[in-house]
Amino acid sequence: MTGLGEIEAAVRGEGLSPLGALRLDDGEVPGAASVVLVGMVGKRNWPAFAASPEYAEAQPHPLDRYSRRVVGALAERLGARALFPFEGPPYFPFQRWASRAGGFFPSPLGVFVHAEYGPWASFRGALAFAGTIEAPEPAPAQSPCEGCARPCLAACPVGAFDGMRYDVDACARYLIETPEAACHGAGCAARRACPVGREHVYAPEQARFYMDAFVAARSA
Repeated sequence: MTGLGEIEAAVRGEGLSPLGALRLDDGEVPGAASVVLVGMVGKRNWPAFAASPEYAEAQPHPLDRYSRRVVGALAERLGARALFPFEGPPYFPFQRWASRAGGFFPSPLGVFVHAEYGPWASFRGALAFAGTIEAPEPAPAQSPCEGCARPCLAACPVGAFDGMRYDVDACARYLIETPEAACHGAGCAARRACPVGREHVYAPEQARFYMDAFVAARSA
């Protein structure tokens, strides 16, 4: 059985980030006992994707196709099964797994926030192993949103967040009707207002990629 350290090194070697490991409950994923979560952390992992053939090709969903190729190859090499958050229904419970692995917490923006990376970590896949991976128990931690003044809620130019729900239609309408908005070139203003993980904020090219994809999806 491959050890967690070797798995994490292999993930980093492919330009992605390991984001936690956990033991699965019986029957949670048929034939699997453990998963290692794999993703991207802010601008740290952007260069590998930006240099990929998927990014250069004028084809739909380049990041999903990149994730399938890279995580799929890792799974084959490590004797695992590749799982993805964008395949379904049914969908694998990545957010629930993140909570169990430790370090991730719900936030007022609806996305998970990480104690170190803030709102800048995203899941691109998981490696499911038939055997049990010895992973350290997550250290007790408090959500970084506890005791925070929550500047994220006041930063959105159209007030799309109220701490309970995300008004995706208001957000999309503003972006579609206001192409000169700073959100296009710098990324979501609410996320950028988060004081946690400031060193991981998206680079401009990366921010524009995500916002363009969001606008294209909502315009379709």
